[in-house]
Amino acid sequence: MKRAIASALVVLTAICAAGCGGEDETPTVTVYTALDRVHSEPILKDFERRTGIRVRCVYDTEAAKTTGLINRLLARRDHPDCDVLWNNESLQTQRLAATGLLAAYTSSQAKRFAPAYRDDAGRWTGFAGRLRVIIYNTDLIDATDVPTRLTDWTDPAWRGEAAIARPFYGTTLTHMAVLHDRWGAERLESFLEALRANDVALCDGNGHVRDMVAAGQRTFGLTDTDDALGAMRDGKPVAVLLPDPDQGGILIPNTVALIAGAPHPEAGQQLIDYLLSPDVERRLAASRSGQIPLAADLANVETPWRGVAGYDRKIVATVDAPAKTIPLVIDILTAAGMDE
Repeated sequence: MKRAIASALVVLTAICAAGCGGEDETPTVTVYTALDRVHSEPILKDFERRTGIRVRCVYDTEAAKTTGLINRLLARRDHPDCDVLWNNESLQTQRLAATGLLAAYTSSQAKRFAPAYRDDAGRWTGFAGRLRVIIYNTDLIDATDVPTRLTDWTDPAWRGEAAIARPFYGTTLTHMAVLHDRWGAERLESFLEALRANDVALCDGNGHVRDMVAAGQRTFGLTDTDDALGAMRDGKPVAVLLPDPDQGGILIPNTVALIAGAPHPEAGQQLIDYLLSPDVERRLAASRSGQIPLAADLANVETPWRGVAGYDRKIVATVDAPAKTIPLVIDILTAAGMDE
């Protein structure tokens, strides 16, 4: 009987090894990504097919873009379970670099991108940008009447007409941080208080802003080109304009970075090389998100945005000392009631 039990245990152990240990033998990479799953998942699946490396994906929600993943990385900094961060903006990535959570890795693809799109120390590289835009309902307002100066949105004439995403997350937080650097804390807080008093709609994300404007519930709002393009291609009565250059006419790149202490650094480096490849930027440009290739050798790739007045691939969102700026901006947002 003991011999039979021992034999059974050997068989059971072998079965468990085949079912569980097999995962250990297969190269694996874990990626946190804030880019919408509909755009990022097919690209990551293609990487799996090309390399044989299994990709484990952790996605963020629309309402908490980027911030949820950043907080998770910060909470697990001593025992990271992530190899690569594929962020859909740059500010929080810069913040992680400043706090020591990113490892230096200069991809063989990095030289294709201008210095403005990458970290001097090799801790992150930007690619596939989106423009911050004003989306407006063409049935409700003419392009010439759209207020492109955001400060004009506080005018009582526009009461109840505007929409923005709650600015604690994603590209809207990046936008507020850029305004903080350009305007200073006092002017930003006054603007936000006036905007709130003028009945701005606070939405759960840029996609929600787009939907409200497309449905005619708001006349105009702030969103990104990838969200706007979906509505435009669906035949919704919307178009876009760039905000005034002083008030947020910015380009926000995706960023990719290797996590310090990553459990699978070699696989992580392979994934970074792939994400920065010409194939991926071309694919994102041709997709429903219409993202803008940033590599120098792809400058002539067509996107839907070349005809937008003020279009420029070089108007990159920049913020001094993001690790210090973000907490300050969040305090200002809270004080202005932007979380209500």
